Amino acid sequence: MSGSPSLAAVADGTPLRRRVTVRGVVQGVGFRPYVYTLATGLELSGHVTNTPEGVIAEVEGAPSAVARFCDRIAVQAPPLARVDSVHHDDVPVTGDAAFTILASRTGGPAGTLIPPDTATCAECLRELADPADRRHRHPFINCTHCGPRFTIVTGLPYDRSHTTMAGFPMCSDCAREYADPADRRFHAQPVACPHCGPRLRLLVPRPGVSGPPEPVAGADPVAEARRLLADGAILAVKGLGGYHLACDATNSAAVDLLRRRKARGDKPFAVMARSLDDLWHLVRIGAEERSLLVGATRPIVLLRRRTEVPVAGAPRPADSVAPGSPDLGAMLPYTPLHHLLFGLPGDPEGPPLLVMTSGNVSGEPIVTDDREALERLAGLADGWLTHDRPIHVPCDDSVVRVCDGELLPLRRARGYAPLPLTLPVPVRPALAVGGDLKNVLCLGEGRRAWLSAHIGDMDDLATQHAFERAVAQLESITPVRPELITADRHPGYRSARWADRNAAGRPVVRVQHHHAHVAAAMAEHGLDGGRPVIGVAFDGTGYGDDGAVWGGEILLADYDGFTRFGHLAYVPLPGGDAAVRRPYRMALAQLRAAGIDWSDELACVRACPPDERLVLDRQLERDLNCVPTSSMGRLFDAVSSLAGVCHESGYEAQAAMELEAAALRAPAGDPGAYTFALRPPGPGEGGLPRTCGARGPGAGGPADRGPVVADPAPVFAAIVADLRAGAGPAVVADRFHRAVAGLVHRVCVLARERHAVETVALTGGVFANSLLSSACAAALGADGFTVLRHHLVPPGDGGLALGQLVVAARAEDRTRTND
Repeated sequence: MSGSPSLAAVADGTPLRRRVTVRGVVQGVGFRPYVYTLATGLELSGHVTNTPEGVIAEVEGAPSAVARFCDRIAVQAPPLARVDSVHHDDVPVTGDAAFTILASRTGGPAGTLIPPDTATCAECLRELADPADRRHRHPFINCTHCGPRFTIVTGLPYDRSHTTMAGFPMCSDCAREYADPADRRFHAQPVACPHCGPRLRLLVPRPGVSGPPEPVAGADPVAEARRLLADGAILAVKGLGGYHLACDATNSAAVDLLRRRKARGDKPFAVMARSLDDLWHLVRIGAEERSLLVGATRPIVLLRRRTEVPVAGAPRPADSVAPGSPDLGAMLPYTPLHHLLFGLPGDPEGPPLLVMTSGNVSGEPIVTDDREALERLAGLADGWLTHDRPIHVPCDDSVVRVCDGELLPLRRARGYAPLPLTLPVPVRPALAVGGDLKNVLCLGEGRRAWLSAHIGDMDDLATQHAFERAVAQLESITPVRPELITADRHPGYRSARWADRNAAGRPVVRVQHHHAHVAAAMAEHGLDGGRPVIGVAFDGTGYGDDGAVWGGEILLADYDGFTRFGHLAYVPLPGGDAAVRRPYRMALAQLRAAGIDWSDELACVRACPPDERLVLDRQLERDLNCVPTSSMGRLFDAVSSLAGVCHESGYEAQAAMELEAAALRAPAGDPGAYTFALRPPGPGEGGLPRTCGARGPGAGGPADRGPVVADPAPVFAAIVADLRAGAGPAVVADRFHRAVAGLVHRVCVLARERHAVETVALTGGVFANSLLSSACAAALGADGFTVLRHHLVPPGDGGLALGQLVVAARAEDRTRTND
């Protein structure tokens, strides 16, 4: 805030005029009518307008009233607004007789922020269900407090002409509401009604006739869609940011059919419930989870399943909805169409629980285009519940969980994107392209960083095209014009290759994968990098500076560089991706490394076909196609197979997720424990005496005794002994989780003793495991460490771009300074 009215002006009562510039999320959220009401209530004249820079108001009147206006403008802002700054300056008095709302101004630098899409508000839901209201059952009801925003924006300033609603001229009634500052729909850009808004259609194939599907004639599209879902059909439903594939979650046959058609494997589906009442008996819902489920953001929330006897007669999802998962991903309706699909009071009942999964074949980006939906989803859906309002920006559902009472984002998309994050250090204009899995890109300048919505895995050509569109779209709504590009150091990453191809003379800065993870955690917690942290970066795969596959890393890091203080012992990754898909291969590799025979009594040995076992034996003996790895993700895979939990992984982290589920079934108070051996590095175990940034972290140079190597051989020996003694998978899983938490604590204590560092960042995809995250945080916190965990960006690769941005932009600034 700046530029308060002068005391002299206030004292002598001379009329005062001030220009007030408000930046932040102040367009599309009812800010101008709010300013109008505030100004007229204080008997001020002047005007307010939208500009690419933000909202600009000029107010004139009694100095005391002008002062109150400036004091209140941020404090009393509308619920969806986010005021980042307010700047006001004296301007000449003009003698305006009234306060008016001017047409938006175009041109100039972009400074305003586009709000995210928001769930239907209570007032709109009341109108939706009111037979006397003219928007009764209108599937696109919205106001300044709710509805689509980010996904329909085509340019700035945020006006109807710069949205996908530009093609829907308002009727006289909607135009009157839109122009009335006292109305809830004043300048609500998506405003519409049944007379002038988008139209809903249900398309179904004609039986026995080839060709495109045709509209269902003579029936309410929503009512017919509800009936089809109740009969076991799979429907493609057009949402805010793309198409969903929906089916009755309580119908096993429908869920199994959707799983086969989508090539989903055993990956869990999310469900949308009609209301909280349909979830209480299925999952544990605390105050934080409830707030997320019913709030304006409405993400998918991962909720722990209940283990009690099912409530008689209560709806339950089919077992195949989320097989092997300790959690159920659940969300509540967030669009008017969702509420109508479940039915208003008096409607015929439909399914109380719906599977709602992204409209795509697994691995491809979400479908947004209507024609493309008819083509790409033709083999997946039995019908299309669609409409004619275009989606400009693809945006999947966000996925979050609550860990120890705090938000842990796992996929940051609808409801969060494109809100920027505040950076603790300034950065020069840069584009960070993220990684190749769960890709998210990031634009940053100064102290703000804009992350895209979740894009997907870059091994698919359609996802690469979606990535390019996301770059262009994000640049169109931010002021950032990148002067450098930053990418992962992996030589084969498609995102990094894109950076090289599109550099156009700009420097491309490569950032090590796990350094970026740690930097992301530091940045979101507001650390300026003046002191290093102990970065515990655990994931499945990250390119190491020695050419190995890293993933069990403990780094001493700041934004300027890092030292590899410790890591898991290297083991061969036999067959690369084959070992990822078949955890039993990792189990056999770990047993071989630990000197334990491949006995047929072990589940992982039995899971490996005899012929493959012979090939694997030769591979390991001759070191053929066996890149060394220190991956914690692969260690979880190995233990999962050894314990008999999961031998083949159909989706990322399946073996680890099912191992966590097994650990949750273990009896409380088990005194047993496993322990890693800590030793110096052996030959080829990644001593890396140099730092892997521009310079070493502030703690000073490399670890003075070389990196600490955590050898899991004693853990595997103890697990085998437990299994031979009759221990079940739950006991093994629980003891292993506690062993990893104990390892983290021990190595962090060593780092503190050697380098006097007391802040620990827990990052990387493995820390999506809330059982492990809680155990590590509890042990470290009890020993006086400050523990950083992710609350704004995902711990996995969805947060990678934020760390890349801060590290690379700082590194390039140092390079220019030195030059």
